[in-house]
Amino acid sequence: MHLTIREALAIYPLTEAKLVAGKQGESRIVKSVNVMDAPDIADWTKSGEMLFTTAFAMKDSPQETVNLLRKLNDRGAAGLGIKLGRFWTELPQIVMDEADRLHFPIIEMPFQFTFSDQMNALFNAEYRRNTELLQTVLDKQKKLMQFGLKQDNMQSMFQLISEILGYPMAVVGARGQILYNTSAWSSDQLAQNWPKKRKSGWVYAGKDRAYRVGLQQQDDEPLGHLLIIPDAVLLATVEEGLFQQAADILTFHMSYTFRSHVEASAERDLQNNLIRYLDKGTSLEEFMEQAEARGLFIFTGAYQCVIGKNKKESLVADSTNEKLKDLKHYMEAHAKTSNLRGHHFILKDRMFSIYSTTQADGFPEEELSQLLSKYDGDAGSISDGDGMVFYTSSLKVKPTALREAYLECGETQRMSDKLNLPDRVLHYETIEFAHLFQHLSSSMMEDYCAKILRPLLEKDPEYSQEMIRTLEVFIRNDGQVSEAAKQLFIHRNTVTYRLEKISDLLQVDFKKVNDLLKLKAVFLFRQFLHVR
Repeated sequence: MHLTIREALAIYPLTEAKLVAGKQGESRIVKSVNVMDAPDIADWTKSGEMLFTTAFAMKDSPQETVNLLRKLNDRGAAGLGIKLGRFWTELPQIVMDEADRLHFPIIEMPFQFTFSDQMNALFNAEYRRNTELLQTVLDKQKKLMQFGLKQDNMQSMFQLISEILGYPMAVVGARGQILYNTSAWSSDQLAQNWPKKRKSGWVYAGKDRAYRVGLQQQDDEPLGHLLIIPDAVLLATVEEGLFQQAADILTFHMSYTFRSHVEASAERDLQNNLIRYLDKGTSLEEFMEQAEARGLFIFTGAYQCVIGKNKKESLVADSTNEKLKDLKHYMEAHAKTSNLRGHHFILKDRMFSIYSTTQADGFPEEELSQLLSKYDGDAGSISDGDGMVFYTSSLKVKPTALREAYLECGETQRMSDKLNLPDRVLHYETIEFAHLFQHLSSSMMEDYCAKILRPLLEKDPEYSQEMIRTLEVFIRNDGQVSEAAKQLFIHRNTVTYRLEKISDLLQVDFKKVNDLLKLKAVFLFRQFLHVR
């Protein structure tokens, strides 16, 4: 219970009571109510306790009543309610004088009501008041949650917080500068409470007081403090918690705004160092030192590099940048729960990623491929020339091979564009032969293809085309019959049957690496010839 004597007398049936002495103490806080039935009650009285009595224990000695008032006042009691008419018909003047001197409220209780009626009325009123307060605080907390941290303008953020709290407030910065003030406090009054470090609580400037909450994140430099000037004499615990919540939001927003500018500048510098190394071959040490200074330990073991790029070249720069930011957020969110640690850098129209493993027993290349292939974004279909595509390097171990990995990604992209490859995730190993053989003459490629495929080409055109298509898909899927059957939309037994026929016609053994390499070269040359 936290009612003043004045507020208690406004609650029925205490509205029928009279404050007959100690009127200057009507702002005393009533925290609890008790019935007095013994003269030594003062020894057990708590601070803020209001006592009700019929005056039975004091009826014979007004002087003892005076002594009791003094003890009750020393104990911090809120007041004394006396029911007249049974043992006292009126209060002794000596008692009233002492109550006035002590500013100790004495209330003449209405005779027709029992103490329990009056006590229940006080408890019910306090319950209703607490319920309304909790609902009000809950509504304010909801508004704070809805507000979140979405405000871009600092002043509008301060204003909205003040409106939600419903009290005048001021925000003082770490150097004592007044960032915001809707209170009646002057600059001099606000400056009185800076730069003192203290816990949350009341601060005073002359006769005025405000509730102060520091704006400081754990282990960080203080950003200042928030001053709130409520109109209540006492604050409920839930309101103090609400003020702390508002201060936490302000702290986070203010520190985030500052950090975002600093981090954005540091990230630009890091990316510029990386670009200089990748494009011009400058020293890698400067980039690594700057990355480690920011807590980025990129090379923790074997690693693989990836270039992510939008297939649609006609996108304007702003659209490309937004898509790359979305891609970066996706990769950062999904790789955290995997065996990969990814570091991502947006370099002009592409995103360059360095993935290192957190495993001790090899790099999870299949996991990385799945992560890349699952990204869909908002770009649409690859078959329509749109969407994100990814080009990966071969596996690297030494940090000094980073530029080599980057160039492999670039070469994979170039060969993919040249051969018009449909793959969404393309690995350097798949185009390595193309890279080696790209400068062979067309006549040499044609002769080689004719030599290897002649037994098939001499068959019926429809039959030979069907068999060559089956063989091409089989080779492209690294000899996986099930995957080839899936892409050809036929049963795997049909693929197996066709491969047996092809093996007999071409005199090749699909279990021999040498024969597989010959066939891989054939279909690679056919792609080159088709492009040329």
